[in-house]
Amino acid sequence: MPTDPRLLTLAQWLSPAYPLGSFAFSHGLEAAVAEGWVVADTLQGWLDDTLRHGAGRSDAILLRLAHDAEGAALARLDVEARAFAGGAERLAESARQGAAFARTTAAIWGFDLPPMLLPVAVGRATRLAALDPDDACALSLQAFAANLVACAQRLLPLGQTEGQRILAALAPVVTEIAGASRDATLDDLATTAFLSEIAAMRHEIQAPRLFQT
Repeated sequence: MPTDPRLLTLAQWLSPAYPLGSFAFSHGLEAAVAEGWVVADTLQGWLDDTLRHGAGRSDAILLRLAHDAEGAALARLDVEARAFAGGAERLAESARQGAAFARTTAAIWGFDLPPMLLPVAVGRATRLAALDPDDACALSLQAFAANLVACAQRLLPLGQTEGQRILAALAPVVTEIAGASRDATLDDLATTAFLSEIAAMRHEIQAPRLFQT
């Protein structure tokens, strides 16, 4: 059976090579390492919590809702998503990457895709390209986790093999969250990854630092 070209489109959008500047954002991980909250041995647990109870879960829900929204409802969803951001850096991270995603995707595929937060922009583009939201959700979560592993490799004594081992171990978590988001509503949007949010806030005044967030 030939490879579905729509899956290749998703792989391109969510690849580290897609020009979003994702490498510049650590999602508060840099501050967590500086505080001693995350070391090489606890990185997997931190990422597991971030996926299950933090931005991973909430972004998956937003992507799903954006896929199904139209017109004014889509605009309201983006406003709700911005209000839900845990701090200035959280908002900047998603807004800058979302604007870059919308700009590049609109230029290549010709979509009417205004700047939106990243999960909202990906969800909308998935709808416009008639792509599978299940695949988009899972690959988006995988890309998020992979970027944080790459960040950790610049912050911790963490080799490439160990980083990939952690990412592979998180695959069932990604699958679980993507599936659980399928029937979610806006009322399900919540986060209990409080230490991750605190780390992002502390990062706002951290100096020196390698990452924007």
